[in-house]
Amino acid sequence: MQNPLSLRPILAAALAAFLLLGALSVGASADGPLDQKPRIAVMSAFQPEWTNLKKELQEPTEHTINGSSFITGKLAGKDVVLFLSGVSMVNAAMNTQIALDRFSVTTVVFSGIAGGVDPDLHIGDVVIADRWGQYLESVFARETPEGFVIPSWMKSELDGFAGYGMIVPRSVEVTRKGTGSEYRFWFPIDPGLLDIARKAAAKVHLDDCAADKSCLARKPQIVVGGNGVSGSAFIDNAKFREYAWATFQAKVIDMESAAVAHVTYANGVPFLAVRSLSDLAGGSGGPNEMLTFMALASRNSEAVVKAILAEMP
Repeated sequence: MQNPLSLRPILAAALAAFLLLGALSVGASADGPLDQKPRIAVMSAFQPEWTNLKKELQEPTEHTINGSSFITGKLAGKDVVLFLSGVSMVNAAMNTQIALDRFSVTTVVFSGIAGGVDPDLHIGDVVIADRWGQYLESVFARETPEGFVIPSWMKSELDGFAGYGMIVPRSVEVTRKGTGSEYRFWFPIDPGLLDIARKAAAKVHLDDCAADKSCLARKPQIVVGGNGVSGSAFIDNAKFREYAWATFQAKVIDMESAAVAHVTYANGVPFLAVRSLSDLAGGSGGPNEMLTFMALASRNSEAVVKAILAEMP
């Protein structure tokens, strides 16, 4: 039998290791907050949209969560965390919630490109909608000899929107701290942020020529207010564009903003989306223009976001 005294150093080392692991698990949880400093979350959908924002970020510190980069630092004099939403609704919702859980986020600002829906708007224009809805939160209705019919028990979830064939939009159930659950289609944007956006818009110069010297036919403008809609589909269809305008009076259509609006609404965090038009969602009469004007639209969105950050208290 081994001398018990000879085991003391081993037991002591094992106990120390156990206590150290316990301390690490409490003090540096794998899913706990990474940063306690109050920050504005500045997000973009995919790489081309945030390249310039990353270049201008001061004092950057990169954190990797689920393989995605969240970079803290200063932008336009404000403490921010910069990250990609990823393309489409699920990615946007997931990464927004990660940012809210792992950082002390006071406000979320989305910088990105989108398709124009309002016939009065043009490529290069920047839209800051005052509410967002999910147009593909819908019922695929049953086809009958009398037309498309939805289940009778689902009618309370509809908002009176006309369907696009069998696709009938409806509200989505939302739970929110302090209010319980509710059904809603539109997610409102924070009024204070819209006021800041209006002040910033008066100070921003927007580009009208791409790097290959392709220039816009008219000077771009910034529009604050109106509706935006989002869904998990890239829209390049003139008829659906007309439907989105007639049904939702949507000025702009994208694949992420309404998902972020939903998540921030549920968490009680102010949100603002800045969307610059890279194409007309199929309404131009020719091939889709996104690749031609994506960089220009991204620069315009970036310029507006920086101006908004500068105006924020």
